[in-house]
Amino acid sequence: MNPDSSNTVRIAVVTGGAMGIGGAVAQHLAASGHRVIIADRDRQAADHTAAALTAQGHQVSAVTMDVSEPASIASAFAQIEQLAARCDILVNSAGVATVAPFIDFKVEEFQRTMNINVTGTLICSQFAARLMVKHKWGRIINIASVAGMRAVGSGRTAYGTSKGAVIALTRQMAVELAEHGITANAVCPGPVDTPLTQKLHSAQFRQEYSKAIPMERYGHVDEIATTVQFLASPQASYITGIAMPVDGGFLASGARGL
Repeated sequence: MNPDSSNTVRIAVVTGGAMGIGGAVAQHLAASGHRVIIADRDRQAADHTAAALTAQGHQVSAVTMDVSEPASIASAFAQIEQLAARCDILVNSAGVATVAPFIDFKVEEFQRTMNINVTGTLICSQFAARLMVKHKWGRIINIASVAGMRAVGSGRTAYGTSKGAVIALTRQMAVELAEHGITANAVCPGPVDTPLTQKLHSAQFRQEYSKAIPMERYGHVDEIATTVQFLASPQASYITGIAMPVDGGFLASGARGL
C-alpha cells in the first residue's frame, strides 16, 4: 500500500519523545492519526507519555533508545521493525546542551554533545531510511536550532556547532534520499519553554534573549510541533533540504529598539 494514501496509518518514530519538544511532537502526530513510537532513554517517562496518549484514544507505544549508543539504536529499531514492520516518519528530537565559556569548554563534553546531537541523528536516520526505501516514501525531520545558524550568546560552543552540523547533515540526506521518495528537513527553534531551557537559561538570559526577538517571548512546544507535523505530511512533498527557523523573528532581526 502507498504510504501517501489517506487510508494508510503511518508509523512515526520520535526520539526524545517522552517530554519537551519531542513530547509535543508525539502528541501532535498521534492526534493527526499516526501510530507513534516514542523512543527515549528514559523508559519510565516514555511509558508515561505513551500511556497518557493511549488513554486519549491514540495509537502510541514506547521503546528504550539511548541515541549516544549505536547498539541501543540498533536494538530499538529492531523492536520497531518487529512492532510495526516499517518507519514512515522519523523525528530526531533527542539532544543535549551544556553551557561553558569557550576557552574552558571541556573536549570530553564537546565530543559527548556531538555524539548525541549529530552522530545519534545520523545513525537513527540511517536505520529509518533503510525501512523507508522499501516503500519509496518517508519523512525525516531533525530538530536543530537557530544556534546552528547564528551564535546565540556565550557558552554554546558544542551545542551551536552540533546544531550547525545537523543542518548540514539534513541537506546531505535530502540530496541522497530524494530518489527514494524521502524528504529530509530541519526545524530550527528559537528559545522554547522546555525543561532543558528552564534549567540552562537564567532569568537575565531569558530577559535579554526575549528582547532580541521581535515577538518578545519564548516559543511554545506546540508551535514547534505543528511545524514538524506539516513537514511530516503529504502536503510537504516538495519541501526537502531546508532549515526552517521557528523563532519569532529572531534571525530576521538586527538592532532592536532603534
